[in-house]
Amino acid sequence: MTQTHLTDIRFDSFDLDPRILQGLQNAGFVRCTPIQAETLPIALSGRDIAGQAQTGTGKTAAFLVAALQRLLTHESHPGRRVDQPRVLIVAPTRELAVQIHKDTLVLSRHTGFRLGLVYGGTGYQEQRDLLSAGVDILVGTPGRLIDYLKQGVFHLGAVEVVVIDEADRMFDLGFIRDIRYLLRRMPPPTRRLGMLFSATLSYRVTELAYEHMNQPFEVEIQPDRVTVDRVTQRCYMVANEEKIPLLIGLLAGIEDARVIVFANTKRATEAIWGYLEGYGLHSAVLSGDVPQKKRLRLLKQFQEGELPILVATDVAARGLHIPDVTHVINFDLPDDAEDYVHRIGRTARAGATGDAISFVCETYAFCLPDIEGLIGIKIPVEPVTEYMLVAIDPAKFVRTPRRRHPDDGRRSPGRRHGRHKSHPKPAAEGEKGRTERKNAEGAGVKKRRRRRKTRPEGDGGGSSATGPHG
Repeated sequence: MTQTHLTDIRFDSFDLDPRILQGLQNAGFVRCTPIQAETLPIALSGRDIAGQAQTGTGKTAAFLVAALQRLLTHESHPGRRVDQPRVLIVAPTRELAVQIHKDTLVLSRHTGFRLGLVYGGTGYQEQRDLLSAGVDILVGTPGRLIDYLKQGVFHLGAVEVVVIDEADRMFDLGFIRDIRYLLRRMPPPTRRLGMLFSATLSYRVTELAYEHMNQPFEVEIQPDRVTVDRVTQRCYMVANEEKIPLLIGLLAGIEDARVIVFANTKRATEAIWGYLEGYGLHSAVLSGDVPQKKRLRLLKQFQEGELPILVATDVAARGLHIPDVTHVINFDLPDDAEDYVHRIGRTARAGATGDAISFVCETYAFCLPDIEGLIGIKIPVEPVTEYMLVAIDPAKFVRTPRRRHPDDGRRSPGRRHGRHKSHPKPAAEGEKGRTERKNAEGAGVKKRRRRRKTRPEGDGGGSSATGPHG
């Protein structure tokens, strides 16, 4: 069946529980997207699914509808305890988990099911208490789920539906052992409904599916082409030093826009932010180093239109449903061509249209052929004229604010006075860095001990650790 015909299928054409149809109506869902039209008949019949789908195609509603229908038409496991959820949905990132939970709240509004959401970085005790009280549908990220599972806060012996979302991303982030750990503690595949979704059904993803699912039915929608068709794409060939002038010139000419600017590194996002702020373009940085509470706050401000520009690394490229994003600007072309599709998929969502602008610079120009090969088209190149480039005054650059104390908002002591004990070690410090730091600290301790041994007794001055004013 063609994708055009698939979009003619309505949700009320399925024999769904009226409470689910009411939730779909509340969400404004009437007609199915291709992935929904393909997967729902299979999942509603009780067959497992391994689906090729990425964010923006409607896969979340597809697996939620199937899961809710299963719960409403099947009795729970005999002897099920309050600490045993009936549905487990696992997402690779906090942002995606939050979005799935938000969609679940809407679609399950009339069912009376209890929902739970767990993810790292915040709310440890609150999430623990919620699980202890019991939930029917649990959404979470692998690390926090396993943490609570090992503590016995909840158990997986009564799971009737399991959803693994963005399975390829699970591999990329190193979560696949955690996923297998969770799956092995559930009832066998023949006693549960399993749904796995991935941007690509690669060998490693299909191997996972066939290892832990019951003869899954493979559904492949071509989302790359669908996403690209709704996005107007163009690129500019620029020198590295022209990227900031061009970015500011383009953004200054876009009115009432909601823009995501993508860069490949955290350092680049901070530099971009500094120049945008200096030129009166209000923005915020979203990267892996941004604390979870702040990240959620920024996303909320961006989603509600309070923040017009978000400067992000690829941590924001997947799993975020942000309505009304008008433009995506690739300040850096991504090294992985699939990341390009995920990035531009932040715009042109839910049938809307959008613009994707890419800077092809000296550093990342080699990425362009792979991107064009994946999407199957040549991205139009537009000329860079002088009037598009803003003359940059380095004095306007705004430096990133100093990190503040996570609890009370005070400035952190800084390097000169030593790091506060409650501050985490810098994320960039690897094993080698830690070893060098420990060796240096050890050498300092030995040196101080030698000084104490050689100092004549009774030299006055008090403790060597505190000095004469100790």
